Amino acid sequence: MDLELADRVVLLTGATRGIGQAAARAFATEGARVAVTYRDTKDAAEVVVAELGGPDRAMAVRYALDEPGSPQDAVAEVERRWGGVDVLVANAYRRDGRRAPGTRFEDVPADEWRAALTDNLAGTVRTAQVVLPGMRERGWGRIVLISSHIATHGSRGQEIYGAAKAALHGLARSLAWEAGEQGVLVNVVAPGLTLTEGVVRALPAALREQERERTATGRLSDPDAVARAVVFLSSAANTNVSGQVLHVDGGR
Repeated sequence: MDLELADRVVLLTGATRGIGQAAARAFATEGARVAVTYRDTKDAAEVVVAELGGPDRAMAVRYALDEPGSPQDAVAEVERRWGGVDVLVANAYRRDGRRAPGTRFEDVPADEWRAALTDNLAGTVRTAQVVLPGMRERGWGRIVLISSHIATHGSRGQEIYGAAKAALHGLARSLAWEAGEQGVLVNVVAPGLTLTEGVVRALPAALREQERERTATGRLSDPDAVARAVVFLSSAANTNVSGQVLHVDGGR
C-alpha cells in the first residue's frame, strides 16, 4: 500500500521521545519531511533530526504549549523552509494536572488546574487554527490529535489531564465537519498504557502487568504500534476516515 507520504511536510509536536519520536521515525521511513518540535531540549531534537536524515529531511523547531505565539512561530518556520504543513500531529502535552498522592480533587489550586487544562487544549487549538488555512487552500490535509485512554477510562488523580484529552475528541469531531469538504481529515489516536522508556522507568512491573491483563490481546502497545496508527490516519491511504477516535490499547 502506497501511503503517498513522500515529501509531505509533517509538523509533529512533542517529537523528542516516546510516541512522538517513534512517529517521527515512521514518517521518515515513508519519505516525509518532518518538523520535530521541542520545548527546552533542542539537543534531543537535533539528535532525532540527524537520525531522520539531517536537514534535507527533518528540522528542529521550538514549540511551547503555554506560549500563545509559539504555534504561529513554529508553523511560520516550517513554511519558510518547506512551503507548508500537510500533516499536523499534535502530540505535545502537559501533565502537571496530576494531583499529588494523598490530596483530594477539591484541594487542587485553581491556578494549577487552569494551567494544565488551558495548555493541553488551547495550545492544540491554536496550532490547528494556524495550519488549517494552508490545508484548505491546497485541498489536502491531515490532522491527528493524540489523546489518552485516560480520557475514556479515567484514572484517579488525573481528572484535569483526562478532561483536556477528552476535549480533543470533541474538537476533532466538529473540526472534521468544518474542514472535510476541503479535503482535510481530522482524527484522534488514543493510546492505552504504552511501553515508552518513561513508562517502563516510572511504572513498577507489577502495575504494568495489571494493565496488560486488562487487554484483549494480552499485551501492551509499544510506541511503534501507536506510530503506525498515526501514520495511516495521516496518509493518502486514509481516504475517508474523519472525526473518529482510534484506540490503540489492545482492546482494553
